[in-house]
This record gives sequence, C-alpha cells and structure tokens, in this order.
Amino acid sequence: MDTAPAIIRRYFALAGQPDRDGYFALFADDAMVEDEGRAHRGIAEIREWRRETPLVSYEITDVEDTPAGTVVTATITGDFPGSPFAGLRFRFEDYDDTHIRRLRIAP
Repeated sequence: MDTAPAIIRRYFALAGQPDRDGYFALFADDAMVEDEGRAHRGIAEIREWRRETPLVSYEITDVEDTPAGTVVTATITGDFPGSPFAGLRFRFEDYDDTHIRRLRIAP
C-alpha cells in the first residue's frame, strides 16, 4: 500500500472510521462513486450511500497502476452478510493529489 498515491492511502485510512467529514473531503463536489452497480453522484448522494454502508475494515492485498487508474484489491470485514469478502476492487479512475472524482467498487 506504500506505493499507492497519498490520496488513496488517505481514503483507506479514513473509510473505516466513524468520523466521516474527513472522508467526504476526499471527494470532488462532482465526484461519482459506483458501488453494487449503483452510481452515486455528488457529495449529497455519496453521503447518503455511506449512511447505508456499514463500517468495515480493509486488508489491502494488491495495488496496481493501470492505464485506467489505480486498482486496489482488498478483503473487507464487517457486519454484513458474507463477511469477510475477499477480492473487492476499488478502481480509482479519476483523481489528483487533493480529490477523488471517480471511484468504482466491484469484484
């Protein structure tokens, strides 16, 4: 995980924490997060998605830079059916040093 860009390391440091303000600050105002086949556009929709999502812990198993962005593979563990779930991929497709603009989460 040390090879991942700082914004992505920060994402995983904050994603499993109950204080979500720092987490939301990672996203651009017009960001899009796709999870479980549903797209969440803008901070308001991303906030709503996170309200419905249980907190989980992340074990990073791979980080790969691809032409389409950075792909982080993780095992997530939490209070949800099928926990732990291995092989979940976080595809950071558009980001810079300060904001994430497009993230797709899917196996």
